Amino acid sequence: MIWNETKECMSREEMKNLQSARLVKLVDYVYHNVEFYRKKMQAAGVMPSDIKSIDDITKLPFTTKDDLRDNYPFGLFAVPNSEIVRIHASSGTTGKATVVGYTRRDLDIWSECVARCFAMANVGKQDIIQIAYGYGLFTGGLGAHSGAEKIGAMVVPMSTGNSKKLTTMMVDFGATAIACTPSYLLHISEVLEKEGMLDKIKLKAAICGAEPWTEKMHKEIESKLNIKAYDIYGLSEVMGPGVACDCDYHAGLHIHEDHFYPEIINSATMQPCQDGETGELVFTTLTKEGLPLIRYRTKDLTSITHEKCECGRTTARISRFKGRVDDMLIIRGVNVFPSQVEAALVDVEEVTPHYMMIVDRVNNLDTLEIQVELDSKYYTDEIKQIEAISKKIAHVIQQALGINAKIKIVEPQSIARSQGKAVHVIDNRKLY
Repeated sequence: MIWNETKECMSREEMKNLQSARLVKLVDYVYHNVEFYRKKMQAAGVMPSDIKSIDDITKLPFTTKDDLRDNYPFGLFAVPNSEIVRIHASSGTTGKATVVGYTRRDLDIWSECVARCFAMANVGKQDIIQIAYGYGLFTGGLGAHSGAEKIGAMVVPMSTGNSKKLTTMMVDFGATAIACTPSYLLHISEVLEKEGMLDKIKLKAAICGAEPWTEKMHKEIESKLNIKAYDIYGLSEVMGPGVACDCDYHAGLHIHEDHFYPEIINSATMQPCQDGETGELVFTTLTKEGLPLIRYRTKDLTSITHEKCECGRTTARISRFKGRVDDMLIIRGVNVFPSQVEAALVDVEEVTPHYMMIVDRVNNLDTLEIQVELDSKYYTDEIKQIEAISKKIAHVIQQALGINAKIKIVEPQSIARSQGKAVHVIDNRKLY
């Protein structure tokens, strides 16, 4: 049975009616409870009475991460602090941290949405699930934890930081599911292999998110661990993990659009994109009380479809992310996204999904070096073979990016593994 299938399988007309009613209520709510939105709507010449259905959402102004930072820490909260029962926040590595507050009802809705995601991954009451996202201010650990409890699974709150202990408990406890970043799960698979424990695990499913991952990484995880891997998506400003997840058909991530209304816009023109057209993902939180957001620009690049999925769900689906608007590198006048490098390496069987892009500037000219880790079964000291693989990689990279890059082949497991979000770019130009 699909978790809460009355929402996930309702008709498009029913969903639109629900979204319309919730948007009308939301706009009135923020206008009277959040000074920021009241001023912004007045500046745009929009009043709550102008919003009569979800079709009117384009009349409303956008919200950005800078808006959250400018109102740090609690300036965008719509309720008094006495009604906020939990705080989460971003790391603040690219600026002032963005702070999110949750009411009791917000947490209930969040756990419901994550539970739906686990149901898509066929995880339920019978399962033992290790939560290997970081706990604390990061939304991953506690968000996944509450969803697993909601669906009735036995939860093992592992967090990150001790992979050997995690793998030992995975075997001893008979864990059947795990929630973590895909790059960390690959690292876990390497630890299991090194310890000779791959044939002792009972894992059947992984729910991975918090960073983009390629189809090649997806297949490698499933092959190494003999499991099914699912992609979960979320962001702290909108809620946390559980905004969307893919199902057994892996034909896009189902958005819980009864709570999060999605739009795809052209970042240059700010106009809506058609279904299937790549653009920036925008969310409006239709039911949040603590920190409601209207037309929040995520900076994530994707496309959307509203066609019914083979699984039976009718909710809108977003495609695998192409990258982020703010992840774009300009190298010798060419726009480059790390996701392009990942996609280019997918068909190169000699390499693993682990790579590093190093951008530098020499004599006022931008340079790009891509360090690529060889698969252990292809690793050799033979110079000719290494050179052949390097040329092969250089060719596919040039075809994908439109610029030449220096390819450096590195030994298996020599690129640092991350227990959180994987880092793929070092831009030394920022130091100049």
